[in-house]
Amino acid sequence: MDAQAASTVSRKGAPVGLIRSDLTTLLSLAGPVVVSRLGVMAMGLTDAIVVGRYSATQLGYHALAWAPTSIVVTVSIGLLTGVQVMTARAIGEGRRAAAGAVLRRGLVYAAWIGLVGSVVLAAVGPLLLHVIGLPRELADGAARPLIVFSLSMAPITVSVAGSIWLEALSKPTPPMVIMWGANVVNLAIDLVLVPGRFGTPALGAVGGACATLGSRMALMVATLIYIACMREARALGVFDKPPREPAAEAEQRRIGFGAGASNLFEVSAFAAMNIIAGWLGALAIAAWTIVLNVSAVIFMVPLGLSTATSVLVGSAYGARDARGVNRAAALGLAVTAVFAILVAVIVGPARFLIAGVYTTSAPVIAAAAPALALACLFFVPDCLQVVAAQALRSRGDVWVPSSTHLISYVLVMAPLGWFLALPMHMGLMGTVLAVVIASLLSAGFLLTRLGMLARRPGL
Repeated sequence: MDAQAASTVSRKGAPVGLIRSDLTTLLSLAGPVVVSRLGVMAMGLTDAIVVGRYSATQLGYHALAWAPTSIVVTVSIGLLTGVQVMTARAIGEGRRAAAGAVLRRGLVYAAWIGLVGSVVLAAVGPLLLHVIGLPRELADGAARPLIVFSLSMAPITVSVAGSIWLEALSKPTPPMVIMWGANVVNLAIDLVLVPGRFGTPALGAVGGACATLGSRMALMVATLIYIACMREARALGVFDKPPREPAAEAEQRRIGFGAGASNLFEVSAFAAMNIIAGWLGALAIAAWTIVLNVSAVIFMVPLGLSTATSVLVGSAYGARDARGVNRAAALGLAVTAVFAILVAVIVGPARFLIAGVYTTSAPVIAAAAPALALACLFFVPDCLQVVAAQALRSRGDVWVPSSTHLISYVLVMAPLGWFLALPMHMGLMGTVLAVVIASLLSAGFLLTRLGMLARRPGL
């Protein structure tokens, strides 16, 4: 090997050209996905702002109705993860025509998940609101928008199946554009139905729920139309009845079950943390909400990177390229780590300024600022663990991430958060410290598992 050739090889034997190519693909995929996920957040934020400006009481109804809905949506999205992973694998195997079969199975699966979710929310949700100790007027007020939210479950699950399929095909821009188009629809309906304009009655929280329903319907229809009109739709097998492939069908469901379980564990544990913060009082819950919101916005970037990493790992796995699998996972983690470190370096010194964006209350800012500083310690492990989990699922290791999230968040974070915040009298700082410890634990487990698999010969 001459000097020039040697210079193109990294210390681990991966050609620099391949690393550069994978890095370019990773970033080009992650960027639109991040913007798309921010669109999801923007939709919920728009509803809250419009409803809140109309009536604080109605905002309370809206928030209570949204809470159980968000849990069902989060778990449902996890159940559909198999669509993305199996599509990427099919592309890596050189079987592009099989991608349509993955989509068609995913759409049917998504429709059933959405319908079941709707029935469960509509039947159990209002009853739950009335038995958890809320005043009857508050429970009644939240039950009405909750039922409307439940009607939007099938549209969102079907649209998610189509969107993540497109992302797995390395087409993340159309879902991004469609998502922000749905945001325009959402805002338009909000502005008409929430306060009541053009002769319509003022619906308040119910109007906000109707906006969510309408925008999700638009999202589903636009996504399906785009897929049907793609030039390569027929070549991808979109219009072909998928053959029965019991092994592929089972694997697609298995991946979804694992991701859905992980999502359930995480969202349930953080719901418990919200309750613990509520027990600490109004000041603590306000400060905790700021910390959680800032973390959620930051989390959109590693979420996008996890999707891009999953696609690269899944494609390499389908091609049975062990080095490609390890290279893609390492690149995703490296980029994520750099981002998380930069964010921590920025948020720490700017903590008072950031808290001041959310509120003008000096006591809340005083409580939120140190909590934000402590939260900087979990940005890096939290970001890394979501990327590592997706990389593992894409290479077929489904249940280790689920088990890790059960242990780290449900069995450690929630009880530790209660113990540190209340018996140990650490208050909000104890709650945040529990998240730091759980994130370190989760990242440690998942990175160790990835390292173990990387050292194995082959796949």
